Amino acid sequence: MRLALGVEYDGTDFCGWERQKQGRTVQGCIETALSKVADHPVRVITAGRTDAGVHALGQVIHFDSDADRTTRSWVFGANSFLERDVSVTWARSVSDEFHARFAARWRHYRYVILDRAVRPGLMGSKVSWCCLPLDEHRMAEAAMHLVGEHDFSSYRAMACQAKNPVRTIHRLDVGRRGELVTVDIVANAFLHHMVRNIAGVLMAIGVGKYPPAWAGQVLDARDRTVGGVTAPAQGLYLVGVGYPDQFDIPVPDSDPLFG
Repeated sequence: MRLALGVEYDGTDFCGWERQKQGRTVQGCIETALSKVADHPVRVITAGRTDAGVHALGQVIHFDSDADRTTRSWVFGANSFLERDVSVTWARSVSDEFHARFAARWRHYRYVILDRAVRPGLMGSKVSWCCLPLDEHRMAEAAMHLVGEHDFSSYRAMACQAKNPVRTIHRLDVGRRGELVTVDIVANAFLHHMVRNIAGVLMAIGVGKYPPAWAGQVLDARDRTVGGVTAPAQGLYLVGVGYPDQFDIPVPDSDPLFG
């Protein structure tokens, strides 16, 4: 039996998603909890591996089990073994054709920036902080240069192991909600640090360091060294993952933290 689960977590105290020999990881905690519910070892596949400090509202995983449990039992049973910073939000029985990573059609990330002179005391691990005023209109104009199918070599980490740097951004929106500037990116897939590198370029443009056209110039260079600083991890959220309708995979209606 194949099951798909939704997971949300605060990435602050995790060494990222992927299981490691040392360090606390989301995958390690989830697999330990599900193994206790199943009464056998469980290994999960995820829609997207997140880095240390990155949060998720709509992470999707799948695993196989012959344990006879209801979907409610998988959710509440797993959560009874999980700490407060990670939670299973739903469970679905799916066909063997479903694959959390390879069946995904799009992924939605949001980058949240606190735009004020004074550093945050309450949301320090939940937002990125920019002490200079950001012009979200300049950032939105710059973002348009990145929409569509492109070679994003300039926007991926130097250590990125993806064989193909071409990705398709379906939507890249920049907005403001009071002191919070949000960058929403929906794409078919992402390269390592791609969202954080895009956010770094947009922030440099937002404070007036470069013109909006610079985002396109960085893209055309296909060279990571010409890009901006990688934005911090704590402002990044995996909001949701989209799949073909046949799998009936839920997508969060909205961001419960920021509206």
